[in-house]
Order: sequence, then C-alpha cells, then structure tokens
Amino acid sequence: MRIAFFDFDGTITTKDSLEDFIQFAVGKTRYYFGLLILSPILVGYLTKLIRNDIAKQKLMSHFFKGWDVNQFNKVAEEYSVKCIDKIVRPKARERLDWHKSEGHKVVIVTASMDNWLKKWCEREAFELVSTRMQVVDNHLTGMFENKNCHGEEKVKKITRRYDLKVFEYVYAYGDTSGDKPMMSLANESFYREFE
Repeated sequence: MRIAFFDFDGTITTKDSLEDFIQFAVGKTRYYFGLLILSPILVGYLTKLIRNDIAKQKLMSHFFKGWDVNQFNKVAEEYSVKCIDKIVRPKARERLDWHKSEGHKVVIVTASMDNWLKKWCEREAFELVSTRMQVVDNHLTGMFENKNCHGEEKVKKITRRYDLKVFEYVYAYGDTSGDKPMMSLANESFYREFE
C-alpha cells in the first residue's frame, strides 16, 4: 500500500482557505475591518515577531469566538461544498485523482480547521489531519483544541496516526518551509509541484 500526504493551502489551492472561509462566513467588509483591527498582530507575524500559531489563533478568535458550534459548522460545511472546488489547482486535482485511481491512501495534512475541510474530504474519500477549534458549552472559545498543524507538528500528528512502516512508498506534497518536515518523511516529495 502507498500513501500520499498533501498540504492543502497553497499546495492544492490557489489561495489560502482560511482567508477565503472568513470572507465567506462574515463578508468582505467585516473581514477587512477585522484585519485593520488586527494589523499590529499581522505586522508582528509578517516580521516574524509573532509565531504563526499565535497570529492564526488571534485571527480565528477575533472573528469566531462565541459562535454557536452548530452555526459555525453549518457555514463551514456550506463553504466546503460550494467553494473549495473553485480554488483547487487543476494540476493538483489531476495528481489527487491519479493517487485515488492507483488505490493510494490520500491524506490532507493542514493547519486549516477541520470544520471547512471535512465535507470536501469525505466526498473525495481523503483522510484529514488538521487543526481543530476548541468548543465549550457548544460555543467556540477562540482557542485551538490541538496544536496548530504546521511544521514539526505535521510530523507528530502523522506519526501518531499512521505507522509509516506498513506503507511500501510514501509521497508528500508541500509549498512552504512549514511543509519541509512532513516532506522529509517521504520516499518522494514534491515542492511547489502544481504552480
């Protein structure tokens, strides 16, 4: 059996699904106004003074803290069904389809939230390793339930879930330095293959 690990945002997609989902969920006006409010955090992230996971959590908290989880999931599932196919790179689609046709296990490994990827992955018969939002009393706290699935954390999540020794061959696809640790697990890795 063979297995293929794909980063999602930027590797499979033409744009970041986090930004795309937030705009879908709250509208462009609220999204850009929120970015203005969060600009000190975003500048800190861009200048590497604030870590990726902290900036992302602040972003998610600003827009979604306090949301009823059922309402959030309804919006997320609607986005998954209506929007993801529109941002999938054609060459990535071809490679995903090839892996499926060969009977390989395909796993999406992403820092994005499972909420807006679950339905798409289920439809495609892909497995999903991702970041999850924390829920208390049926409401989003604005915090992450698990560690942000980025960099070395991708490796930890993969190796906790999969015994790679049972696979005869491992493929990995990524597009940023945060994907390099995951790519080091593979027999064959592809960097920015679909651009």
